[in-house]
Parts: sequence; C-alpha cells; structure tokens
Amino acid sequence: MSVIEKAQPMSPGEPAKALWISTVAFTLCFAVWTIFAIIGIRIKQDLGLNEAEFGLLIGTPVLTGSLVRIVLGIWTGRYGGRLVYTLTMLAAALATFLLSYAQTYTQMLIAGLGVGLAGGSFAVGVAYVSPFFPAEKQGTALGIFGAGNVGAAVTKFAAPFVLLAWGWQSVAEIWAVCLALMAIVFWFTTSDDPAFRLRRERGTASKSLAQEFAPLQNVQVWRFSLYYFFAFGGFVALSLWLPRYLVGVYGFNLETAGMIAAAYSIPGSIFRAFGGVLSDKKGARSVMYAMLAVSAVATLILSLPATTITPVIFIAVIFVLGFFMSLGKAAVYKHIPAYYPESVGAVGGIVGMMGGLGGFILPIAFGLLKDMTGLWSSCFLLLFAIVAISLVWMHLSVKQLSRQGPSEPVAAT
Repeated sequence: MSVIEKAQPMSPGEPAKALWISTVAFTLCFAVWTIFAIIGIRIKQDLGLNEAEFGLLIGTPVLTGSLVRIVLGIWTGRYGGRLVYTLTMLAAALATFLLSYAQTYTQMLIAGLGVGLAGGSFAVGVAYVSPFFPAEKQGTALGIFGAGNVGAAVTKFAAPFVLLAWGWQSVAEIWAVCLALMAIVFWFTTSDDPAFRLRRERGTASKSLAQEFAPLQNVQVWRFSLYYFFAFGGFVALSLWLPRYLVGVYGFNLETAGMIAAAYSIPGSIFRAFGGVLSDKKGARSVMYAMLAVSAVATLILSLPATTITPVIFIAVIFVLGFFMSLGKAAVYKHIPAYYPESVGAVGGIVGMMGGLGGFILPIAFGLLKDMTGLWSSCFLLLFAIVAISLVWMHLSVKQLSRQGPSEPVAAT
C-alpha cells in the first residue's frame, strides 16, 4: 500500500499544487546555483584571477550543492520537505545577497559555499514531491520537477543584461530577493507531504543515522549513482564545456558559442519531463537502455578527431546526446521511490550528490585530458567509457535479476 493510500485524504488539487510550486522553486534555485557562470566572468576580470582560481570559484557552488544533497535528503525525511525546502531557499538567498558585498576572493569562495545550498534543493524536492503521487505517476511528476534545471538557461539569458546595466552585484541581489520571495510563497501555499503527515499522525520515531544510511550498502544504489553521474553530471559538464569547445575547435566567437550552449541547456532540461512520462508508460529500465545505447553511439562519434566532424554534424549529434541524457535523468529518479519508498531522501540524496559531483569533476577531467593528449575530442572518449561501463553493468544486473525471478518493482520493467 502506497503512502498516499495510508495517509489522510488530500484535496483534489493538492498534488498538482505541490508539484508546480516545487518546480518553480527549483527553477529559481537552479538559476541561483549557476549564477557564477555569468557573474564569475566579471569577477575574474575585477580580481585578475587565473584560470585555476576562476575554475574553483565557479565550481564551489556546484561542489557544495552536490555534497549537501544527502544531508538535506535525510532532513527532509525527518522534518518534512515543506520546512526543509523553505529554509534551504532562505539560507541560499541570504548567502547570495551577502555575495554582493564580498570584496576579496576568499570572501567570494565562502559566499559560494552558501550559494551552493540552492543546488541541494533537488534532493529536498524529490523527497517532498514523490509521496504526493502513486507509483505509476511518480516518473512523470519527478520529470516535471527536474525540468527546473532550465533555471541555468534563465541565468545565462537574463543575468548578462542585468550585469551590463547595473553590475554583477545587482545580479546577486536580485536573484537573492527572488529566491527569498519564492521561499515565502512556497511556505504559505503548500502543505506537508503525505509521508511526513503519516509519520506525524502515528508518532513514528525518526530513523537512526544507521537506518537512514542502510540502503547505501546496496550496490544497486551506486549503480543508479553511476547512471546519474553520466546523465546529469555529464549534461552539466557539457553545458559548461561547450562554449570553450566550440571556440577552440571551430573558431566560433564567444557570443555564438554561448547561445548554442544555452540552446543546448533548455531542451535538455524541458525534455526531462517527457522522460518521466516515458518512464511511467514504457518502464524506467527501457528508457535507461535507450539512453545508454544512444549515448554510447553519440559519444563514440564525437570521440573521432574533431577536425573530421563538421560544425553542423557536431551540433546535431550533441543535441541528440543532450536529449537522451534528459530522458535518462528522469528514468534514474523513477527507480528510486519504486525500489526505496521508505528512503527516498537518503537514496535520492546520494544519487543526486553523485550527479552533482559529475558536474564538478568532469569539466576538470576534460581540461586535464585536453592538456595531456592535445585532443579536444578526448572529453567524449571519457564519456563513452562511462556510458559503456554503465551499459554493461546494467545489462549484467538485469540478467541477474531475471534469474532471481520477478520480484522487482513494476516501475523498472
């Protein structure tokens, strides 16, 4: 019996309201989380930062937003998503506002730690939204919620105009105010999720840390984490790396390369919702097979020497890759409430953390490979290796499950 069947009845519009308000909130959180992608360029000029210092500056929110996801996921299970989501947005808004007063590089790094909390909101939202929906609709719901990734494109499109008009400090202040207002709206327009209400009604004691982390002993969780490391982490990494790649390989100017990267981010975020619908209708496993298979072909093509691929072919293949990555992001999170309904916060947190770490680690690895090999296409060879390992691991695991009998959740089929 699902959580929504055991809890008190909900009003007809309550799940939809929770989903859409959470999605708007996550869009703003993601816009704040990626704020350094724009204002970091001006800060680099103002402070005279070298490439390594600049990389650390833009990577700090990504790193902290990834690491904090598991903690926020667990707190969501204990204290309810409504409270944790609201406090997370307020804390991130405060840090972003204080960023505008930072004068030194060290102060900006410290502020970046707080800005990173905005990225941790994903784990909170997943654990908050999923109990509102039955298993057969959770893929669609979480896919819609995850489409809030489009917040990165919001920042890429809007922040440059604000920066040129009033300075980078105004970008930080306006983004902070918007996020704080969203936190207030969220608190006063949503209700506690059914899972939390059920625990509160029954007076159920909170799980111990050992119980919270118990599912992490299952290798399956780490397999899901590898999928998300590629699907989400690889997607974020390519969003950051594409402008540099297009300038270095094809000689595009920075404005054109940036617009292509922004165009890559938007459908790659929106189609995550479509991936959720497909996962509900066709099964998350089928979507994962398709994602990994197409991604393997795409990354193998892009691994060819860059000079042998025309710009038109490159852009076409990279958009196909981004589209299927988005489907995969939704399929991974369709699995989690199906396999671990009592540990969505902890498991969703660790999987989200690994995906976020992919967005931090992979761009660094891309740069190191370029320096070591001199090949721009070496980044896609690395992605191909990750996809190939994921596909083989998944296939072997599915075969093992098939031999054990049909005991797995319907969501996976």
